[in-house]
Amino acid sequence: MNQKTQRRRLERRKARVRKKVQGTSERPRLTVFRSNAHIYAQVVDDIAGLTVAAASSKDVSLRETVKSCSSKVAAQAVGKLLAERARAANVTNVVFDRNGRLYHGRVKALADASREGGLAF
Repeated sequence: MNQKTQRRRLERRKARVRKKVQGTSERPRLTVFRSNAHIYAQVVDDIAGLTVAAASSKDVSLRETVKSCSSKVAAQAVGKLLAERARAANVTNVVFDRNGRLYHGRVKALADASREGGLAF
């Protein structure tokens, strides 16, 4: 399977998930983007078009504590930081958007850490 086919399949899975998952002001959408080098997460209110909270492995506070930005440890740190920032914005319930990726590895580590941090989904 070449890279173009892989990308097309990812985009189709992403669109299929996004048809069903939408964030509201009561339950914003926690979306995860994973690249080879970093992991990013946002809590988004789709109706208002606002990002309530965001965290990534590029954050300065995490760069000092995490060796590799593309590891499960970094994903867990991002999940905890995101949960802390979301709770500061009075958000406790979210819907999870895995962005077409499998619920496995770094995506699962981020989700579990954000649950431990106080987010419910």
